[in-house]
Amino acid sequence: MRLVSWNVNGIRAAMKKDFAGSLAAMQTDVICLQETKAQDDQVHEALQGISGYHIYTNSAVKKGYSGTAILSKKAALGVRLDMGIEEHDQEGRIIVVEFESFFLLTVYTPNSGSELKRLDYRQRWDLEFLSFMQKLEKEKPVVACGDFNVAHQPIDLARPKPNYNKSAGYTQKEIDGMDNITGAGFVDSFRFKHPEDIKYSWWSYRAGARAKNVGWRIDYFVTSAGLATSIRNAEILNDVMGSDHCPVLLDLEI
Repeated sequence: MRLVSWNVNGIRAAMKKDFAGSLAAMQTDVICLQETKAQDDQVHEALQGISGYHIYTNSAVKKGYSGTAILSKKAALGVRLDMGIEEHDQEGRIIVVEFESFFLLTVYTPNSGSELKRLDYRQRWDLEFLSFMQKLEKEKPVVACGDFNVAHQPIDLARPKPNYNKSAGYTQKEIDGMDNITGAGFVDSFRFKHPEDIKYSWWSYRAGARAKNVGWRIDYFVTSAGLATSIRNAEILNDVMGSDHCPVLLDLEI
């Protein structure tokens, strides 16, 4: 089963940048999207030219902001939106689809923001998101993917020292949040398959960062420990354009 996750930075903008062609080329069974920046009906409208997929969406109360979607060739057994916590459930950040042998969760983790104004909120999110994954895991193994908005280790960003505790996505509090996820037994699939590879999934639009490969790895597939032996391939698809993020891929033998 081939799974792909991609922060498209606006589904309508992505469609104008040949999202359909990229989707076809990736030959994926499921693609999870973050930052759709559209209401549910607008996502469906934007994807009208895409055939062969069941489409599940979750949009923010605030229009044109955040939002997630899952496109799956196989119909889900069930769909759950959000964590069931009022504080976290206003921005369309989580979709869970249930398959026979696992839950697939996509998440667009809140950014701590300029001057780290939202860092305290982000800490609460991280704790409650892990708890949410662990509750799901009591029912079935979990595959969680998306834009986690954190570079976990120094290898995961081009310039760790100047960004540490100064930039959103690389503060110790955010790193601790990711440490808690892996410490709870969830496996970072890319690091599991590529312990020392330097690859990034997001680049600023400023100063030609992508051309210079001055990037961050903030998009992940993490799996329950029991699924680690099912991971056949975990890749970052740097060559796929259309967003400031590139897609990440997970092949599961399941």
